[in-house]
Amino acid sequence: MRKIVECVPNFSEGRNRETIEAIAAAIRNTKGCRLLDVDPGMSTNRTVYTFVGDPESVVEGALAAARIARRKIDMRTHTGEHHRMGALDVCPFIPVAGVSMEDCVAVSTVFGRRLAEELGVPVYLYEASAGREYRKTLPQIREGQYEGLPQKIMKKEWVPDFGPAQFIPEWGATVTGARFFLIAYNVNLLCTANQAHRIALNLREAGRGPEDPGKLKEVKGMGWYVKDYNLSQVTVNLTHYHVTPPHILYEEVKKEAKKLKVAPAGSEIVGVIPLDAVLMAAEYYMEKENLFILDEDQKVRLAIDRLGLNSVAPFIPGEKIIEYIIAEEKTEPLAGLTVRQFIDEVASRSTAPGGGSVAAAMAAMGAGLGSMAAKLTQGVRKFEALDGKMRKIIPPLHEASRALIPMIDADTNAFKDYVEALRLPEETEKERKEKQARLQEGLKKAIEVPLATMALADGAWDAMIETAKYANIASKSDIEVGARAMETGIWGAYKNVNINMAGIRDEAYRNKTLKLAEDMKKRAEKSCKRVLRILEARKE
Repeated sequence: MRKIVECVPNFSEGRNRETIEAIAAAIRNTKGCRLLDVDPGMSTNRTVYTFVGDPESVVEGALAAARIARRKIDMRTHTGEHHRMGALDVCPFIPVAGVSMEDCVAVSTVFGRRLAEELGVPVYLYEASAGREYRKTLPQIREGQYEGLPQKIMKKEWVPDFGPAQFIPEWGATVTGARFFLIAYNVNLLCTANQAHRIALNLREAGRGPEDPGKLKEVKGMGWYVKDYNLSQVTVNLTHYHVTPPHILYEEVKKEAKKLKVAPAGSEIVGVIPLDAVLMAAEYYMEKENLFILDEDQKVRLAIDRLGLNSVAPFIPGEKIIEYIIAEEKTEPLAGLTVRQFIDEVASRSTAPGGGSVAAAMAAMGAGLGSMAAKLTQGVRKFEALDGKMRKIIPPLHEASRALIPMIDADTNAFKDYVEALRLPEETEKERKEKQARLQEGLKKAIEVPLATMALADGAWDAMIETAKYANIASKSDIEVGARAMETGIWGAYKNVNINMAGIRDEAYRNKTLKLAEDMKKRAEKSCKRVLRILEARKE
């Protein structure tokens, strides 16, 4: 898996286009970095940059941006509505893929040390990177803001983690560290700044103080008026969206707004958002409104609509959802072929694609036929009484058919490690042992792929049986073909498990895996027969 770290530096400049673009260019031109978003704010006089890269590259990208800021931003003349204490105010590093929080702590430490040494500025560590509880959160460190820094930095308990313990007027100080994915989220309100702030105080975790905490955990925020939009906002940082996701914050703001007789007017994501958070919102509204939606694209559209994410600026999923932005183009040389081309490849004078890929394709088409029959029943007026059943039946078949498609190519690629291991030298005893170990690993991988194909199809049998019981009988032959195709796909994958097992020396692995495969093969035989009996007994 690729190692991907997200970096979200906040610079205290949101009005000078030349400076904003110069910082963006520095990140964009750093090898290994991909700039995802630049979000300047006139009122806040602050720009949030979002970029991703491997651990080494994001450090270089952040340093390149900081060098520009050192030359072009002067905190002595800075004013804005957002709290701040430095030209590069805060620079968090967030694990996205293939890296842990501990990895990002190391990244932030390297960045903080290099920033202090190269630019001669004070740097504080926060969140997971912090070493002292009293200076762990951003509000703790930023208390007093830039104006209070000259006195604060001289105190023993506020000596920076890196850099000089002295006030640098044109720079201030920088905070860096590792943290969980933070969602910067604003809910729009047609009201005064005071009313928006009252709502924020009611909801943010800190509330109005220790004696009067707010309603929602992992929420930091305030209320303000945004001249650019001519409305007020409850502006928050959701520091752990699994605890308080955007849709919960949005719904709670709506409740508070109703009490004050003010109107909500949608919301906005500042920067980017994880797909998981968007789908959580979709699932919430689907359950709340008893909606039935299968496709991810439609779920995303639902979340955008219900949260009003297009209210002040277009919310373009490909530019705002981080997984969509960094997604690599999928390469499925077999699954991406036309049916004719795939059959021609199977029929060619080549060992691949072979029975394993064909088995995966058959299982996928079998589950797809079951899904089709159920979908053609759901939503039809004649079968309204079955709507609840169909809503439960369709997802497992729909998901199995989708999940089995990548297995077509996976099976063909399964032997890659084994073939590479065959080429290893075996002149010494050490080389022979290494080769045998690699061969065994390669064989196990070649077994795990068809075993996964079996498991994916196996999980769809209950839904296929229910489809046979309740789906429109006009689709009888489709369901029959689907059941037979799923059974044959599982049987074909079973044969691939067996033939590759011959070379396995791990007896415990062999026995456990063969039993698992045998159980799924027998279940497929019984389930297919049951589907056919049910359909045969049903009246036309």
